[in-house]
Amino acid sequence: MAEPLVNLFGPVDTFLGPYIEYVLLALLVVNIGARALEYERIKSQVADGGADAVSRHPLRVGTNFLLLAGSFYYLTVHHHGGMVFSILVLGLFLTDLFEFESRKVEARREIDIERPKGAIAASLLALMYIGYQTVFFIIEPVWSSVV
Repeated sequence: MAEPLVNLFGPVDTFLGPYIEYVLLALLVVNIGARALEYERIKSQVADGGADAVSRHPLRVGTNFLLLAGSFYYLTVHHHGGMVFSILVLGLFLTDLFEFESRKVEARREIDIERPKGAIAASLLALMYIGYQTVFFIIEPVWSSVV
């Protein structure tokens, strides 16, 4: 792991900077789990109360917010990795907005509630990238000898 380029946030960079990839990886895994909980909750809400009962799961909303804030912080610590991850998380955030509205439309039209496929794909893409950033130290010797 490279040292932070700039100490923009002082003590926060000292304590959180070296571990930000691990924090983001954990947040993303929790977000994926929260998305699964939200999907099950939406299905039960539609079965119980129709389209008007559909609401967002607070855990997914909270992890989305923390992912956005964390990715922007990561941008200040590691510029290149932070830029790529911020774009991926921003795409995930926008996809979540549209996927939730799609679930509400499905509930209003009384058709089967589908899984949020776009948000799942965006999550997996972000997970692969932050996973790569997190465990790069494992493949770094091989990578350095080839490249």
